[in-house]
This record gives sequence, C-alpha cells and structure tokens, in this order.
Amino acid sequence: MATLEPTWRFTAVDPSEPMLEAATKQLEANNLLERTSLHLGHVEDLAADESYDAATLIGVLHHLDGDVAKRQILRSIRAHLKPGAPLIVAGNQYAYASQPLLLAAWGQRWRQHGASPDEVKAKLGKILQGADPPHSEAAVQQLMHDSGFGDATRFFSSLFWGAWLTRKTI
Repeated sequence: MATLEPTWRFTAVDPSEPMLEAATKQLEANNLLERTSLHLGHVEDLAADESYDAATLIGVLHHLDGDVAKRQILRSIRAHLKPGAPLIVAGNQYAYASQPLLLAAWGQRWRQHGASPDEVKAKLGKILQGADPPHSEAAVQQLMHDSGFGDATRFFSSLFWGAWLTRKTI
C-alpha cells in the first residue's frame, strides 16, 4: 500500500511490545517509519476523535477467543473509521480439526520448507490449541454484520487463510 500511495500515512496498533518492535524494524527497513504512528495498546486506546480512511486487521481475529472478542475489536475499528471506509480482514478460517486434508497440506508445506516430522507435529499441535478462527464463511459474514460492516467480499484464500474486503456501514 505504501509503495502504491506515497502520500499515505499509517497508524500501527498492537498490544504486544515484541510485535510492535518487529513492525518497527520492518517499517524502518522499508523507509516507512516516518509515515507511521506507532501505538502500543489496543484500538480502543486511540483518541476518540481520531478517524481513518481505511483499516486492515491481518492475522489477528483467529487469535481472539470467542466471537465476543472478535466483535469487540471489529467494533473498535469501526468506531475510528469514516463512513463507507474500507476494512481488509485477513486470517485463518475454519475450525482446524474439521479440515484434516488442509492440515495435512499445511504439514507438507512446512516439510517442503525443511521442517522435520517432529517439527511438523509440534506446529500442528500448537495451531490446534492456540487459535479460534471463524468456523465458516457464514461466520465471517455474521461477525462483519454484527460489528457494523457490510457484506464482506472474499478476495483471497489459501488453505486456512482467507482475506475479505468490507466497508463501514453508514
């Protein structure tokens, strides 16, 4: 986005200091630090009068436990968006254990990148315990609608990963 739109400014929000530090390094490496405001905390910690033209929520929803927490972050984002502003949401989808074929493909992908059988087993065990993704396309749509967004259009999908574009309803 920053490459395509050299005048855009960004705000990065993360409650994890190590993740914000990693983001800072990436921003610095790509000469984007001057165009980005960094906030350690949550979206609801941003000033109430700050509004944004667009937002992304990438790799987050599946780490939040339950739909209440998912709706909370989506509503917090909505509260800071201008009317009609776009939101891109991307993350893991489906209940992992319900998709054994996709789990096996994921394991094969890790093996292709050099992971040992024991490492693959450990990684699969970790994701089966550490995430609560929306369990279906309908669940994603319901989360968006419940949080004040319109229909979400899926524009990317790969194994468990999906990405949607929606807009703040007016």
